[in-house]
Amino acid sequence: MRHAAAALWCCAALLWGAGAGRDAVDAWVDATVLPPLVAQSGAEVLDRDGTLLRAYQVADGRWRLAVGLDAVDPRYVAMLLGYEDRRFYDHGGVDPWAVLRAAGQAVLAGHVVSGASTLTMQVARMIEDSGTGTWAGKLRQVRVALALERRLGKDQILTLYLNRAPFGGNLEGVRAASLAYFGKPPRRLTPAEAALLVALPQSPEARRPDRDAGAARAARDRVLARLAGAGVIDRATLHAALREAVPDTRRPFPQLAPHLSDRLVAADPTAGIFRTTLEAGLQARLEALAAQSVAGRSDGVQVAIVVADHRTGEVLAEVGSAAYRADGRAGFVDMSQALRSPGSTLKPLIYGLAFEAGLAHPETLIADRPTDFGGYAPQNFDGLFRGEVRVRTALQLSLNIPAVAVTQALGPQRLIAGLRRAGARPVVPGGKPGLAVALGGVGLTLEDLVRVYAAIADGGVQADLRVTPGPTSGYAPVRVMGDVASWEVADILLQTPRPIGVQGTGIAFKTGTSYGNRDAWAVGFDGALVVGVWMGRADGTPIPGAFGVDLAAPVMFAAFARAEDKVVPIRPPPPATLLLPTAQLPLPLQRFRPPGTSVAQTGPRIAFPPDGAVLEEGPLVVKVADGTAPFTWLANGAPVAVSHVREAQLPDPGPGFSALTVIDAEGAAARVHIEVK
Repeated sequence: MRHAAAALWCCAALLWGAGAGRDAVDAWVDATVLPPLVAQSGAEVLDRDGTLLRAYQVADGRWRLAVGLDAVDPRYVAMLLGYEDRRFYDHGGVDPWAVLRAAGQAVLAGHVVSGASTLTMQVARMIEDSGTGTWAGKLRQVRVALALERRLGKDQILTLYLNRAPFGGNLEGVRAASLAYFGKPPRRLTPAEAALLVALPQSPEARRPDRDAGAARAARDRVLARLAGAGVIDRATLHAALREAVPDTRRPFPQLAPHLSDRLVAADPTAGIFRTTLEAGLQARLEALAAQSVAGRSDGVQVAIVVADHRTGEVLAEVGSAAYRADGRAGFVDMSQALRSPGSTLKPLIYGLAFEAGLAHPETLIADRPTDFGGYAPQNFDGLFRGEVRVRTALQLSLNIPAVAVTQALGPQRLIAGLRRAGARPVVPGGKPGLAVALGGVGLTLEDLVRVYAAIADGGVQADLRVTPGPTSGYAPVRVMGDVASWEVADILLQTPRPIGVQGTGIAFKTGTSYGNRDAWAVGFDGALVVGVWMGRADGTPIPGAFGVDLAAPVMFAAFARAEDKVVPIRPPPPATLLLPTAQLPLPLQRFRPPGTSVAQTGPRIAFPPDGAVLEEGPLVVKVADGTAPFTWLANGAPVAVSHVREAQLPDPGPGFSALTVIDAEGAAARVHIEVK
């Protein structure tokens, strides 16, 4: 009896000791202070479909990109667990069976054959960046692993591994490794790729495929063989995977839309993910186009391109320079946001506002003659004057004097207000606009011009131009001009003469060149897209011989070709559109006159020679009827005589066809065409 009682007391003591030990271990684990479990991940800029446009390193220079368990190929997860920790979902952080197995193998072999570290223990080592070379270090990992299992779910622990595992060099996490070694996200891994990513964290530097592809392949093949032996993969998968090559280089991380990405990250440095409206494929094609457009040039010409859907306002591509690097072209400068002179690109807005105000119609006649606007005497680009032309022709030929005359009638402030209603942010030198704004005397960005043309393309309403999904907060549609006026402008621009060798049928466009050939512009649209191109030097110095029609327009048409399979027709004319020739227009619209001018005045008429006359070579006698003296005579657009009487003698225009124009003191003009033999 005494022996039985003693045995019972011994059992009770052992049970009490075990219970006390368990309670002590529980208290020890519960008191564990864990390091931060959420490590900083690099910012990511994504396109409209979630494709990575650009990634950023974390502060210590590592590539660490956040990834969830649902974004990783399930086959990779199965292979990882099958190779590293088959009882991951059954143990509490430490696997006693793995410990016994490792101890037994070590006793029999006389050295360590395999480890007993679980995935949870590996995560413990990663989050503390601790080693395993000492018993104290291993004990700390056990303690942290047990604490992790009590505070997190299994999937959370597995996600920590996927984000923190080392893969060689400055790669951390399976997403960064998959992009660097295979150029794709980890949800689309092949079995061979998955096996390599299972093998690398065990010895990430020794097995780096970009440094020792042979060691990487051997490690991968060992993983595949063990997984096949354990039944995780079948024999057919094994043989196919063993034949697959191992990458021997690291791929660069995506760097599409770098200027835009920098702006987004700078505006909100704490946000990890930035979703945009861009299309990655189109962005890549246009960045290649930008590089091609300046290749071989030694004059430092730079380029910027913006493409947007004017129906939604979504920016589909934005190229800030030909190359994002510190080069002779100042590639790091975002020229899509740089203030520059828009040249003649504001003329469509000028005429659209005039149509809306009832000052003119596309078929209205307007004088193109030497004019002094209170001390401001602009010249046409080619130095010629064409007399009386239709507004349609004045816009298509980008004549300066008519545009300034219409701006004077509107008032320069009204043009600036129109720009602001379109969403642009014009910067006026001196703060007070003058007539020079009509020809580019104002600071605008390429993005501003795209906003203006998007409004014209979409019925005269301001576009909600944006690079992020969803409507802009507080956006409310603002009308820039009526739908009739905007259609009339689009109809005129559809017939603008194309650059030599360019078709571009169905695209309405306008080019511009700033003073001194500093900026070359081309902005166009069809029924869906608006495309803007700027070319010039980033430092603003002149580029002799650089003009919008020759330099920027071909790039704009090429951008359209890369953006669309076929051109989308512009909308049909609104029902209220007045589709009439000049002679059938209401009298106030037949000829442009500044407000307050009488519509009853009579313009000049060339009495001799008649239109179509064939004359002999020699001095030319001309006569004018009606109109108000003095009369300025032009031959083929060039002034040749001023007369205060109705008869004059002009120099011989030379053999061939010539256009004679007379402009009276009121700005009214008449023209005839003759042939000299």
